[in-house]
Amino acid sequence: MRAYKDYFRKDIQSMTGYTPGEQPKMERLIKLNTNENPYPPSPKVFEAARSLDCERLRRYPDPLADHLCSAIAELNGCSREQVMAANGSDDVFTIFFRAFVDANHPAAALEPTYSLYKVLAAAQGAKVMPIPLNPEDFSLPEDLAGFTRGANVCIFARPNAPTGNTYDKEIIRRFAENFDGIVMVDEAYADFAADNCMDLALSMPNVLVSRTSSKSYSLAGLRFGYVVGNARLIHGMLKLKDSYNLDRIAQTLAEAAVRDVEYRKSVVAKVLAGRAKLTADLKALGFRVIDSAANFVFAAPPDDDGEKYFRALRDHAIIVRYFPGAVTGKFVRITVGTPEEMRIFIETTQAIYRK
Repeated sequence: MRAYKDYFRKDIQSMTGYTPGEQPKMERLIKLNTNENPYPPSPKVFEAARSLDCERLRRYPDPLADHLCSAIAELNGCSREQVMAANGSDDVFTIFFRAFVDANHPAAALEPTYSLYKVLAAAQGAKVMPIPLNPEDFSLPEDLAGFTRGANVCIFARPNAPTGNTYDKEIIRRFAENFDGIVMVDEAYADFAADNCMDLALSMPNVLVSRTSSKSYSLAGLRFGYVVGNARLIHGMLKLKDSYNLDRIAQTLAEAAVRDVEYRKSVVAKVLAGRAKLTADLKALGFRVIDSAANFVFAAPPDDDGEKYFRALRDHAIIVRYFPGAVTGKFVRITVGTPEEMRIFIETTQAIYRK
């Protein structure tokens, strides 16, 4: 038998793949590690699911998801040509990196930020130029231009993950005006923030904004996201998407969710109330909590040992997210859960730090 040899490109051989948040199988689990919404999707989603004509599943779905994209355009006050629907915002980023990044066209991204960006750049044989955030409050450095000089794209998670903080929109606007490349603003958590950059994507030729249904729409299991921007950018990215990247079921249910604006707002309000209480409770226990504009908080326990706290919570079937590192290792990321989940979480934390 012929021996196996490495057939992969060297870039692929040497890279480390993305590690998604753990989906543990534990009894009586309180799952606060992947920023899923603790509340159910819109009732309109359930209605749409019940009315699905499964006989139509023998046919391919609309490759451009026109009905869904029209709903997205209506929601954001733009034209249909400025929208591309995708299989989650991760699909948006995969297409984005394939379109604009390679060995000769590097990317720039915050450090720390969503780790998938580095994986997608590595798959293109490209380097990522880090934009180091202030280790105390994770604010932007003053010399954004210096850290991004030579990059073809710059991607801002706003609010950022895993830190949860956001950045002055005027800084993003001025940066985009002077940046000789494409600016992608990842707005997975924008509905939990005070503002967003959608108006920049609609008014500037080099700005794209991505959104997801995984957070404020309570549809992490559906896999739907989208990107909005200049029609020429969208047209170019459409060349690279999978022909049928959104199945018929996802298109139908996502449209129902997008059109139910009031329900989404009501869910966001409950999450924001939970975030405020969680922040106050943690601070009362001596935690350092980064100001959050997302549906989670990034918090350092009194002893700055994030890993020990993560493991202690796990012993009580409470899962949060831990990010090793000299700075991030002091913290854990805690998703806002239901009031009952947060009560148990805080009581458990009190017990851990009484020992």
